[in-house]
Amino acid sequence: MNLVYNVVFFLSLALHASAQVPSKCGAPPSYPHTQIEDMKPKKGISSHVQKVLYRCAEGYTQNSGIRSIKCQAGKWTQLTMTCEKKNCGSAGELFNGYFQYMGSFYGDKANAVCNEGFTLKGMEYRICKDSGWSGEIPTCEEGGEPQVVPAEVTCPAPSVANGVKLSETVSVYRVRDSVTLVCSEGFLLTGAQQLTCGPDGQWQPELPLCLPFNDIIESPKPDGRCGVPPYLSNAHLSDCCRAQADFGPGHRVRYSCAMGYIRGRGTYYSTCVSGRWTPVTLRCERKSCGSAGEMSFGHFVYTGAQFGDTATGVCNEGYQLVGQNVRNCMNDGWDGRVPVCEAVQCAKLPEVVNGEINGHLEPPYVYSTVISYRCRVGKLIGTSELYCTKDGTWSAPPPECKDIKCPYPKVQYAQMTRGIRMPLEFGDSVTFVCFRGMVMNGPGTVTCSLDGTWTPALPTCQYRWY
Repeated sequence: MNLVYNVVFFLSLALHASAQVPSKCGAPPSYPHTQIEDMKPKKGISSHVQKVLYRCAEGYTQNSGIRSIKCQAGKWTQLTMTCEKKNCGSAGELFNGYFQYMGSFYGDKANAVCNEGFTLKGMEYRICKDSGWSGEIPTCEEGGEPQVVPAEVTCPAPSVANGVKLSETVSVYRVRDSVTLVCSEGFLLTGAQQLTCGPDGQWQPELPLCLPFNDIIESPKPDGRCGVPPYLSNAHLSDCCRAQADFGPGHRVRYSCAMGYIRGRGTYYSTCVSGRWTPVTLRCERKSCGSAGEMSFGHFVYTGAQFGDTATGVCNEGYQLVGQNVRNCMNDGWDGRVPVCEAVQCAKLPEVVNGEINGHLEPPYVYSTVISYRCRVGKLIGTSELYCTKDGTWSAPPPECKDIKCPYPKVQYAQMTRGIRMPLEFGDSVTFVCFRGMVMNGPGTVTCSLDGTWTPALPTCQYRWY
């Protein structure tokens, strides 16, 4: 009887003890268009995750289902939540024009098109973002020159479940901005720690994962199994292995160069051998875009010619740029087109009364064009030669041709020694000399001025008194 009682007692203890040992699940699975938001450990056992909460990725919204899974009998339950792309709806009403939609869902563009006779002022297109259509609605104005503002390329805020940004949080991430990520306590970073906003609006390399530390590091691996494959700069693992943390002996994983990078040397593979991954020899280098093109009457200023670099078009003096001035080195080469440099033009000058242009010169009057005037009647007042400057303005106002005559100058007891001709016109000068024995009061030389008078006033001659 005692023997039976002891057997039953020890069996119950064993069953009770086994019931206290929780079934442990591996890394939570990944689902399309979702991100892990939170992981809740089992009560009293901080290293074992019991429940995982998901959320829809940026640009997606929850359509149906429950957004959590649980660890049951060593396996994760299936996520029933589904996420669909956000719909931005209408991009707005464009008066005297319309929007040409490539779509109205997240990532789609709506190009602004003006009716004939109207020109676009503002952003040339709007992009469907997580918060709605980007930018403001442009305007279509009658006539005039287009003033198109290129849409700025930005990256969405990097969101990694159980991750924390070390760099300062900003509202807008522009091309070449960088952020540094670390994982919350109890989680290990798998992937790149520093991310850079690429010219295509995507983070490079791709977002990393923060996986439970105990599941990856502390969980003992059976004879010869491997953990997370090694991180490789500017490269990523194939889709099948990104969220996996346990690999058997002989398992081979493949790396691929990230967008904008190309294989320079080495092999794409690493193999699990005796609990260790063989060294990854792959080296990914930035793609080269080469020359951004040749600009007539201008040139490109490069930050470089590799992926992520820019080339800015600059026109020579007296020329203005038509088109987009900046080209970005993308995954498939330089974006946009080679801009054009057109000569600056000056407006047609008004006609000069009683004057004419020397020679025959028809508009347009481009940079460095020289115009020379002459008077048919009267004298030329101002500059006879004008040239079109680099700013599209004339070097001086047009001259005037004025028929200005001064009365014949008479000075008693004096004679003219210079300037004796008729008629006496604007700019003519005459000089007087008093008769012998006389002295002169005032200047001896006077000039015909714009108002038809002599400047300064005519002199006088008086007898010399001893």
